[in-house]
Amino acid sequence: MYFGCLILSVILIIADQLIKAWAFTDLQAIGSIPLIQDVLHLTYSENRGAAFSILYGRTELLMIVNTLLILVLLYILLSKKMTHPLAVFSTTLIISGGIGNMIDRVIREGSFVVDYIDFRLINFAIFNFADICVVGGVALLLVYMIFIEGKQGKEGSENHD
Repeated sequence: MYFGCLILSVILIIADQLIKAWAFTDLQAIGSIPLIQDVLHLTYSENRGAAFSILYGRTELLMIVNTLLILVLLYILLSKKMTHPLAVFSTTLIISGGIGNMIDRVIREGSFVVDYIDFRLINFAIFNFADICVVGGVALLLVYMIFIEGKQGKEGSENHD
């Protein structure tokens, strides 16, 4: 399971970087491509902060926090402290997305991450595939913690009463 997650992580990171390379070289010149008019567009954007541009311009802090978080998650994953497939998969998604966006900051000299998914139906922030991995991984990890680990912990404490 862990080796498979390592392979999946490499695939996700490569996919993220290939899409961002296309966006940087081709989409940037075009600006925006409507996939579904006024709903979903591919729009080139440079994010100089974290998610939704929080910590705008604080690239050093972003790199430190991102690196520490990835290292902690990698340690947890590689030490096999997680055994449930959903926890392992969700952690893999978070690590992959974090590394994908970190690569952007490194190759772009710490200045920005390429974003391109523009969901206009609700006037949402422009984001990228790595962001989807991170947010999806966090959501799945929360599902695991609340509904699986939380349920197991509750059942275990009821048996001891």
